Amino acid sequence: MTDDLDDLKSLMNMATPRADETRRAENIALARKNFDDLQGSREAPRPTPATGCNALWTGVTTMLNALTSKAALGTTTALVACGFLFLTPQGQSLLTPPAATDPVLTKLTEAPAADDTLAFESAELRTAEEVAVVDAISPPVSTVERDHPLTPEAFAIEGINEEEPAAMAAATAPPMPAAPATGLPSLNRSEASQPSPSLTDTSRESARLYTTAPMETVEEAEIAQPQAQALSTLSVGDRIAPGQSPVATQSTTETYANAAPNPLKITSEEPVSTLSIDVDTASYSVVRSSLSRGQLPPANAVRIEELINYFPYDYPAPDAGDAPFRTTVSSFETPWNPDTQLVHIALQGQMPALDDRPPLNLVFLIDTSGSMNSPEKLPLLKQSFRIMLDQLRAQDQVAIVEYAGSAGQVLAPTAASDRETILQALQSLGAGGSTNGQGGLEQAYAVADTMAEDGEVSRVILATDGDFNVGINNPEALKDFIADKRDTGTYVSVLGFGRGNLDDATMQALAQNGNGTAAYIDTLSEAQKVLVDQLSGALFPIAGDVKVQVEFNPARVAEYRLIGYETRALNREDFNNDAVDAGELGAGHTVTAIYEITAVGSPAQLSDPLRYAPNTVAATSEELGYVKLRYKAPGEDISRLIETPIIGQSIPGTEASFAAAIAGFGQLLRDDSYLGDWGYEDAIALANANRGDDSFGYRTEAVQLMRLAQSLSK
Repeated sequence: MTDDLDDLKSLMNMATPRADETRRAENIALARKNFDDLQGSREAPRPTPATGCNALWTGVTTMLNALTSKAALGTTTALVACGFLFLTPQGQSLLTPPAATDPVLTKLTEAPAADDTLAFESAELRTAEEVAVVDAISPPVSTVERDHPLTPEAFAIEGINEEEPAAMAAATAPPMPAAPATGLPSLNRSEASQPSPSLTDTSRESARLYTTAPMETVEEAEIAQPQAQALSTLSVGDRIAPGQSPVATQSTTETYANAAPNPLKITSEEPVSTLSIDVDTASYSVVRSSLSRGQLPPANAVRIEELINYFPYDYPAPDAGDAPFRTTVSSFETPWNPDTQLVHIALQGQMPALDDRPPLNLVFLIDTSGSMNSPEKLPLLKQSFRIMLDQLRAQDQVAIVEYAGSAGQVLAPTAASDRETILQALQSLGAGGSTNGQGGLEQAYAVADTMAEDGEVSRVILATDGDFNVGINNPEALKDFIADKRDTGTYVSVLGFGRGNLDDATMQALAQNGNGTAAYIDTLSEAQKVLVDQLSGALFPIAGDVKVQVEFNPARVAEYRLIGYETRALNREDFNNDAVDAGELGAGHTVTAIYEITAVGSPAQLSDPLRYAPNTVAATSEELGYVKLRYKAPGEDISRLIETPIIGQSIPGTEASFAAAIAGFGQLLRDDSYLGDWGYEDAIALANANRGDDSFGYRTEAVQLMRLAQSLSK
């Protein structure tokens, strides 16, 4: 292989003329001579005797008559460009190949040996006249000078100077193939995180742009750069609004935990549906973030159950001494199909007196990697935790662990009343380095173990943009690790910040297997909702491993489908298996699940009835189905059972109707095929009519998001 590279090197050296100072000087002199010849006179300019208006007219006429030909203009332009490239430091920097770590590229860019003169002796430089002819046929293309002045600063990378070639080499990623649509190199964030931690993300992007693109594509990359920067917040899989270019879909590495919409089930074949409850809200905030930036969200980012459960509902609360939550089941006509019904299952958790809650041990596990260095990430995170501190009591404790390339404890367990010390530790955090998520989790759990005492509640609150590129970065690999820690009584909740490389799949795996919740914080208002208004529900569980199982009556219900909960589905046998993990219900939390059902004989039935359907006792029952719930009281290992029948159709209330409007909205965002002609206008009308007591404006905001989605979908 080495011999082949040597041969290729020799051939390239033979074909490449060597620079010659004498010939360069001769060419420059010739260029100056030709320039003077083409100006109309070799002598110094003489003043014209004309004055007044005649002077202006005479000057214009003389100028037009003396204009040079296109060939001459091409000649002078080419010669000036050659002089710039060979005689100026900026030109030399353009001709100098980028630092490369690839040995093959190094071989190809080595300078020719001193005795390689054959190519130079056999190749003669073109005269100015020859250059003019060629350039007249094919004018010189624009260079990067058009958008980026060719000064040393134009090619400088933050934190690197000319005396630091080693730092430049470290900042240079391996060459990437140019993206076919734009000419931009294909970027890999996990590789980009390897340069020196002193570099910012902006520096790394600049380094990759100027040092990884093949030389022949730099101009194309420069032309595309402003457009890519303008749309750099788009996510992989985003549907682009009218007038936007799809180029920016290559600039992010977001992944989402979702699955295809639940299929229609035939009741006689599969009468039982089983699921784990979900109180996460991250998907709604991601949808809001996308729509607020003028684009429809990726379909996989839309988890309909999280849209529905984002809102507080005024469901009937449990009576004192009863189960920790109350179940309400109803059915009513489907807004988008009068021939089907919606079965609405609502859970309302009790809110214990806050004065009676046990002491709280919190470990803030904060991602301080380089990817967190933007206003909507680490700075917003600090502000969010700051407003949360006011909700804690003197007996609560706070510790802080940060992780980037490595993990470290920033603040030892400190009483929540020592607010100044906690805030100083928060403000000291800065972003830089790679993302060692595994090391951070391990240290956070270790700190939590030292804080835990009997009767107290311990939580790890992980705040990250989800860019795990060191240690555990596979959602499946997280399950066993988190499950083992969950059994110690320390739960983990996840807060997502920022867009661009949001690893929603990993965040969901952490929250679901850590008995915690997942939320996405894109504004300080959302931080207020999650960390202040709903803090008790997020941190204090009242029921664990809550599972829902619905059995539909095949004599009354021909078909059904569960709206959402694709990532929360359980096997039928999991319902009675207390070893199978499920979702937790926090203090004051509400949970909603919605099924769409088709009655036997309805014109909306999509499947043919069975000829030999058995005649059972179900035919004599008026029940549409039967709902069973299992849950564990905090600290218990044996589940308890609650059962509720589904009775015939009724008139929906405000809460159920608003939940139905959000369910329809989510299906519109996912382009589900079950809505027929029902569209955004119908969802807006239904939600507007059922906003109810909207104290904090959450439902009003949802209507506005529906209007944005309607406009962007056209």
